[in-house]
Amino acid sequence: MKRTWRFRSLLTFYGLSDDYKIGIYEEFFQMKYWGGWSFFEAYNLPVTVRRWFIQRLVKQKKEEAEQIKEANRQAKSSSGSRRR
Repeated sequence: MKRTWRFRSLLTFYGLSDDYKIGIYEEFFQMKYWGGWSFFEAYNLPVTVRRWFIQRLVKQKKEEAEQIKEANRQAKSSSGSRRR
């Protein structure tokens, strides 16, 4: 039996939009995947603290990517000088 709602409103001020929810879940996923947080730990963090952790995670990943690029550049240049 399909349940229907009597007062289905098209207005979104009664709750969060789907796009906003997806963004929040994406933050939870990143915190769980990269930081080892549980869903409930991430969910219960204050928004400002959660956003700080996400921004810091982005900064850390960019720094790591730059270090990897630099290490690859150095390895490539040192292996080129050995061949000669």
